[in-house]
Amino acid sequence: MNYGAFGLVEVVGSSNAILVIDQMLKTSDVSFLTWQTKCGGHATVFLTGDVSAVTAAVDSVKGNPPCEIVASAVISNPSGETVRLAEEEAAKNHFI
Repeated sequence: MNYGAFGLVEVVGSSNAILVIDQMLKTSDVSFLTWQTKCGGHATVFLTGDVSAVTAAVDSVKGNPPCEIVASAVISNPSGETVRLAEEEAAKNHFI
């Protein structure tokens, strides 16, 4: 699949990840792809859409955070390897 951009937001806790996902989905025309959890309760949320929509969604949680945002990034035109890694994580979590 071809993705215009990936938006990544890292928070502490699955409940906070859901808050961030909800706010970003309500902000612009983006789609939830997957999330990845790490030691210490950190969760990184992956969203997709065109570059402007993903940027608006990520900026919305940075500007009006529903919880503490640990890190965030927008990857425009992700490489094939990055897409593969994200899709493998989504398949592992049964999101696709």
